Amino acid sequence: MRTTPSAAPQAAFPGLKDGLFAALLLAASALAYHDAWHAGFVWDDDGHVTRPEMRSLHGLWRTWFEPGATQQYYPILHSVFWVEHRLWGDAATGYHLANILLHVAAALLLYRVLRSLQVPGAPFAAAAFALHPVSVESVAWISEQKNTLSAVFCLASALAYLKFDRDRRRGAYALALVLFALALLTKSVTATLPAALLVIFWWKRGRLSWGRDAAPLAPWFVLGAASGIMTTWMERTFIGAKGGAYAMGVADRFLVAGRASWFYLGKLAWPANLMFVYPRWAVDDRAAWQYLYPAAAVAVLAALYSLRNTSRGPLAAALLFVGTLFPALGFISVYPFVYSYVADHFQYLASMAAISAACAGLTLAAVRVHGSVRGVPAASALGVLAALAWLTSRQCAIYSDAETLWQATIERNPGCWVATGGLGDLYLREGRVPEAVACYERAIAIDPSNAGSHNDLGIALLGEGKADEAIAQFEATLRIDEKNAEAHDSLGNVLASQHRFDEAVSHYARALEIAPGDGRARYNLGSALMHLGRAGDAATEFRKAVDIAPDDAESHYALGSALMRLGDDAGAIAEYRQALRCDAGIRGPHMNLGALYLKEGKVQDAIDEFRGALRIDSRDADARFDLGSALVQAGRLDEAIAQFQKLLGDHPDDLQAHQALGTALFKKGRIDEADAQFQLARRPR
Repeated sequence: MRTTPSAAPQAAFPGLKDGLFAALLLAASALAYHDAWHAGFVWDDDGHVTRPEMRSLHGLWRTWFEPGATQQYYPILHSVFWVEHRLWGDAATGYHLANILLHVAAALLLYRVLRSLQVPGAPFAAAAFALHPVSVESVAWISEQKNTLSAVFCLASALAYLKFDRDRRRGAYALALVLFALALLTKSVTATLPAALLVIFWWKRGRLSWGRDAAPLAPWFVLGAASGIMTTWMERTFIGAKGGAYAMGVADRFLVAGRASWFYLGKLAWPANLMFVYPRWAVDDRAAWQYLYPAAAVAVLAALYSLRNTSRGPLAAALLFVGTLFPALGFISVYPFVYSYVADHFQYLASMAAISAACAGLTLAAVRVHGSVRGVPAASALGVLAALAWLTSRQCAIYSDAETLWQATIERNPGCWVATGGLGDLYLREGRVPEAVACYERAIAIDPSNAGSHNDLGIALLGEGKADEAIAQFEATLRIDEKNAEAHDSLGNVLASQHRFDEAVSHYARALEIAPGDGRARYNLGSALMHLGRAGDAATEFRKAVDIAPDDAESHYALGSALMRLGDDAGAIAEYRQALRCDAGIRGPHMNLGALYLKEGKVQDAIDEFRGALRIDSRDADARFDLGSALVQAGRLDEAIAQFQKLLGDHPDDLQAHQALGTALFKKGRIDEADAQFQLARRPR
C-alpha cells in the first residue's frame, strides 16, 4: 500500500449513516460512562473548577492576563470552566456530562478526519477510541477537561486544514489556524498538530513540498513553540517542576522516553491493571537492560522505514503516535514526574493514532480473509467494542469520589505517596484528623524527602492542637524545600497563634517573595502587621489582597479595619460596605459601620447596622447592647429597654447591661426599677 488506501472499505459496519452512527456512539459512551454521571470532584478538581476568587468578571480577566492566576496558562479552558460554573455552580454532574459530550465530539471528529483521509475502518476506530478504558482518566476526571476540549479544537483544526489542503481556500486556512490557537490555549500538547499534518501529507503523497506542505504550517510551528515555552515556564515557575526530582541527564530522558513509549502502547493493546497513579520506576543509565526500550523503539522505526516503499502507513502511524506523545515522554519536565513518569491522560491524543492504525489493519485483514467486513468481522468488531465498553465502565467506577479513587490507587500501587497523602487531605477536610495524621505519616515513611507530606502533616498536627510538633514539620518542609511558599505561610500562621508576630511576618513575607499572587498570604501578613500596630503597612497588604481577590469579604473587612485604625473613616465605610456586598452573612462590618455612623451622628444608620448584625446572630450580646445604646441615643427608650431586657434574658450576669438598662429606665422616669438595676450592676464580679 503505497498511498492512501482509497479502495479499501470505510467501515466495519457498511451502510451505517453518519447520523445514526453518531447517535449510537453517544448512547454507547453515555452507558459506558454511566458511573461518571453521578460522580463527584476528585484530586485537583478544586484547582480547575473556578475558585471563589476567580468567579467575577475580574477573575475572568485575570485568567487571560495574569499568569499564575490559574494552575497553567490555559485561558480557553479556564474561561469554559468559568462559564460552566455560571451554569451549574458546584454541582459536579454538569462538569461530568460536559466532559462525556466533549469526548464523544472528539471521537466523531476523529471519524470525520479518518473519513477525509479515506482510512479504512473509520467508524470502528472512532468507536474504539470513545470506548477504550485508557480514555477514562481524561473523561471521568473533571480536571482533564483540558484533554477533551483541546482534542475537539485540535481535530476540528485538522479537519479544516485538510479541506484547505484540497482547495487552498484562505477561509479554510484561517479557520484551521484559529481552531489551532484555541487548542493551544486549552492545552499546549496540541502543539504537535502541524508536525502530525506533515506526517499525514508525506503518507498521502510520498514526499513533502516546501511550498505546498511546509510553508503554510510555518506560523503553526511558531505558535506551537511559543505555547510550549510558556507551559514549560509555568510548570517551573508556578507548579514547581524543577529541582532534584526533575534533574535528569540526556541519557536518562531517552531511557524514560523509550520505556514510556512501550508502556503506552502496551496499555492500548492490553488495558489491564489501569491505575490513577502508576509506580515511578527508577532510571539508571548504568543499567544495560534499560537501554533495550529505546533501542527496540529505534529498531522498530528503522524496520518500518525500510518498508516505506511497500507501505508508508505503519511508519506514519508510529510517527504520529510517538510524535504526539513527545511532550509527555520525559524530554520536558512536568509536575507529575515527581511521582510517576506515565499517566493514562498523557496519551489521550496520541492513542488516536495507534487505535486508528490498529482498526485500519484489522479492517484490511478482514477484507483479505473474508472478502468483506460483513458477517464474522462485523460481529468481531462489535465484540471488541463491547469488551472495551465493559472495561471502561469498570474503570470509570473508581472515579466516583475522591476516597474511592485514592483507595483504589493505594490498593494497586501501595508505594504511592501521592495517593496516601491525597487520602490524608480528604480526611483532613472531613475533620477526620487522626486518620489524616496516619496517612501523612505513611506518606513520609514511603518518601521522607517529600516536602509536601511534611507540610501536610504539620497542618494536620495543628488540627490536633500540637503546635510545637507542627512547627517541627513545617521546619522539616523548609529544610527540604526552602522555597515552599505554603510551608512559610503555614509556619507564619502557627507562630501568629503563639503571638510571635515578628517571626510570623518574616515567614509571610518570604512566602510572598516566592508566590506574590497568594492573596491569603497577603491577608495573613496584613493581620500580623495589625497585631504589631503597623496599621499603615497592614492596609497596604490588605489592598493587595483585595486586588488579587476582589470578591473576598474578609480582605475588604480587614482593609476597612486598618483604615478605621488610621482614621480614614470614609475609606473604612466604603470597604465595610463592599465586604457586605461580597458576603452579607458576616457581622463584623455591621458592627464597625454602626460605630462609625454613631461617631458621625447618623444614629438611625447605626441602628440599622446593629440590627443587621442581630439578623446574622440573634444571641450576639455586643450587637444587642450597641443597638440598645443607639436607641437610647435616639430617644427611643421603650425599644432600648426591650433590647437590654432581651440581652439580660440571655446573659443575666452582664453587669454592663444592668447599668445600661438602669440608665434607660431612669430616663424613662421608672426610678425604682432603675435603682434595682443599678444595685445589680454593682454586684461583685
